[in-house]
Amino acid sequence: MTHSLQFYLPIGVIVFCNVFYHICTKAVPAQINPFFTLVVTYIVGAAFALILFFATSPSKDLLLQAKALNWAPFILGLTIVGLEVGFIFLYRVGWNISIGSLVCNIALSIILIFVGILLYKEVLTVSQIIGIVLCIGGLVFINK
Repeated sequence: MTHSLQFYLPIGVIVFCNVFYHICTKAVPAQINPFFTLVVTYIVGAAFALILFFATSPSKDLLLQAKALNWAPFILGLTIVGLEVGFIFLYRVGWNISIGSLVCNIALSIILIFVGILLYKEVLTVSQIIGIVLCIGGLVFINK
């Protein structure tokens, strides 16, 4: 795989899957408890992830993998539930698919800039500061 393809392929996968994520999330029937929807979602996701694990892992040793776990997958599981139910509720209260996700992602991007600076010692450039200001301005205009 070329470096360019290897570098940009994850972005393509994320964008492609995010489109269907939001279409599916908006299509969750209102009469179904959102947490039951998540149970079904995670059963399907876990089965798919297990298939991909066995298809891609040279050792296929689940116990060895489990021994290498740290706190992150457990907290990730909790945050994913919050993320999923947040978007289900976002669409149930009437946000448009074109605006709701955009507002969340712009706000998230701004917050992650500060997380990067504070936790990971990333450097903020002048052009990034201009981008932050434009994003905040965009949020103001989108929500009017």
